[in-house]
Amino acid sequence: MAAFGFQGTRDLSPQQMVVREKILDMVIDCFKRHGAKRLDTPAFELKEMLTEKYGEDSGLIYDLKDQGGELLSLRYDLTVPFARYLAMNKVKRMKRYQVGKVWRRESPTIVQGRYREFCQCDFDIAGQFDPMIPDAECLKIMCEVLSGLQLGDFLIKVNDRRILDGILAVCAVPQSKFHAICSSIDKLDKIPWKDVRHEMVAKKGLAPEVADRIGDYVQRHGGVSLVEEMFQDSRLSQNKQALEGLGDLRLLFEYLTLFGIAEKISFDLSLARGLDYYTGVIYEAVLLQTPAQAEECLSVGSVAAGGRYDGLVGVFDPKGHTVPCVGLSIGVERIFAILEERMKTAGLKIRTTETQVFVATPQKNFLHERLKLISELWDAGIKAELLYKNNPKLLTQLHYCEHMGIPLVVIIGEQELKEGVIKLRSVASREEVAIKRENLVAEIQKKLSES
Repeated sequence: MAAFGFQGTRDLSPQQMVVREKILDMVIDCFKRHGAKRLDTPAFELKEMLTEKYGEDSGLIYDLKDQGGELLSLRYDLTVPFARYLAMNKVKRMKRYQVGKVWRRESPTIVQGRYREFCQCDFDIAGQFDPMIPDAECLKIMCEVLSGLQLGDFLIKVNDRRILDGILAVCAVPQSKFHAICSSIDKLDKIPWKDVRHEMVAKKGLAPEVADRIGDYVQRHGGVSLVEEMFQDSRLSQNKQALEGLGDLRLLFEYLTLFGIAEKISFDLSLARGLDYYTGVIYEAVLLQTPAQAEECLSVGSVAAGGRYDGLVGVFDPKGHTVPCVGLSIGVERIFAILEERMKTAGLKIRTTETQVFVATPQKNFLHERLKLISELWDAGIKAELLYKNNPKLLTQLHYCEHMGIPLVVIIGEQELKEGVIKLRSVASREEVAIKRENLVAEIQKKLSES
């Protein structure tokens, strides 16, 4: 099991790293399939680059000690560094992915897979393109990753910041309160409407009738038919911003239908996504729990999220040149928590090494022969191990193979040396065959390709 590091961090055991690598490999394969290039950026950024980009969350940024006038902070996500990279390098078009650690001064709730240091996997499309084609591809990628990881049934909620702003405007929310009210709406997936309404009225000073008007909108969700319904809404259809957002969502649903994923998408008017930099379509994927899972209370919140942020690059560009961007982030820690829990429940044994062949001997004074033999295997690209002992017992060597799940053993002793052969033993079936020394590598490769 994992040892927890200091607060909000953890050490990952070899067993956990195996599970983690499988998740990352699957995610990265998907990103590559969609033509993305890999990018990496430093773990820290200039503090001024990060503040004011995250709204209420900017208090969670880790600041580093002032080292001679340089104020630096650990990166909070991979999106802001990407936007900074595009601006500094005057890149106008790029499809990139990045995998790396980010840091947040959260009060960690470990059970939900929330940490102060965690890994993010991001995919983004930057550039001026025809509307909603890249956005639809981002949602397709989310579906491919979540289906591929076999996490169970999921739903992707979609909304648009312009629709949300339009709703607040037509409900007569003062512009100065937009942000505060948005962050209340964003809690609707965790707490009921009456509590959200109470927060808006009692804590944020909104008139009760304004809150009720907002409630009529934000409790609604559905498919493309709800988009059409909103077009017909007498109040909302008066708002230019909301109409633009609805127009884009209508187009988005058309493309999602062509991609065969429309039934996985829900137009959800309560989705707000707290971050300040989103400008258009926003989305969030949640796992749908079976009744049994609900009883276990393994609630993990969203497992992937993202949206369109057309203004962020311009913030870093001295001349304010913008590059439209849309992207998504996969929540590796939460997915990892779910898969780990499942493997524990199923009692699955995880192999922590990929060793294919073990080099053994039944006799004393055979270390030199074993070393020559294993070197041949390594040079041929075969993953091989031996015990670091001059004269190990054969039983000890075979037990090690069983314990580590190593499939093949090659055995060399006096008899084999005399006859110019090597014994090849299958650990599972315990069958042994004698193979000519010079054919050993070819025979092992053949066996491995069959298994």
